[in-house]
Formats: sequence, C-alpha cells, structure tokens
Amino acid sequence: MTTHEAVCACGGLRLHLNGAARLVSSCHCLACQRRTGALFGSNAFFPRDQIVSRVGEERTFQRQGESGGILTFHFCPTCGSTVYWDNPRVPDLVCVAVGALADPSFPPPIRTIWTVAKHEWLSFPPEIPHYPGNAG
Repeated sequence: MTTHEAVCACGGLRLHLNGAARLVSSCHCLACQRRTGALFGSNAFFPRDQIVSRVGEERTFQRQGESGGILTFHFCPTCGSTVYWDNPRVPDLVCVAVGALADPSFPPPIRTIWTVAKHEWLSFPPEIPHYPGNAG
C-alpha cells in the first residue's frame, strides 16, 4: 500500500496517509496564490478515512472559498506552512498541499481550475482540462 507523509517546512506538523489520492488538481484562484506564495496551488484530495495520524501542534484559519463554502486550513504555528484543509462541500475528503508531500514522483494534476486568474505566461498541457472557475 502507498503511504504519504505531508510535512510543514519546519517538520513540526505531519499528516500520515495510506493509499492513493482520489484527485490531484491545480487551482489558480487568487486565494490559492496568496496561500502558497506561488502562481497556483497544487492540491491532492484523499479519502478522509486514509488519514493514519496527525502529529504536532496545528492552528486553523477559515475563509470563504470561491465556491461559497467555508474552508478550514490547518497549518503549523511555528513556520506557518499549510499542510492540509477541509472543505464542507466534500466532507469525506481531506485536501493536502502537494508541496507538503515533497514527492517528485507524485502524480500530476488531472485538471486545472480558476484559470480566469491564471498568469497568462504560465502554460499547462492542453490535454489537462482547464476550467475558468470551479470544475463542479
């Protein structure tokens, strides 16, 4: 069975998961750009029952997502890295920051969303579906 460990920058917050992600997606919304400090967020959605353990202290931050739901972000209080978040629209899934997995062999996104805010010079392969808003 595949195992994954998502870790913050200082190593203080860890999330252990078993199994494969159900979905890997990239998001270009301005909130994801601000959350990551990058041009887009890379997100892996895992079934919640695949969480094996959470280790370390965490804090939460809530904001309204582009789709209207309240998202709860779990981050390390020492380094500030977001490791994972919850979306009430998909309560059976937990979303993990692909960067926190730090695994170069992790699967690529199968779609990219909120491209209305995508930097024009950034290109994604045409075979990956592009959505100007939420993919639904």
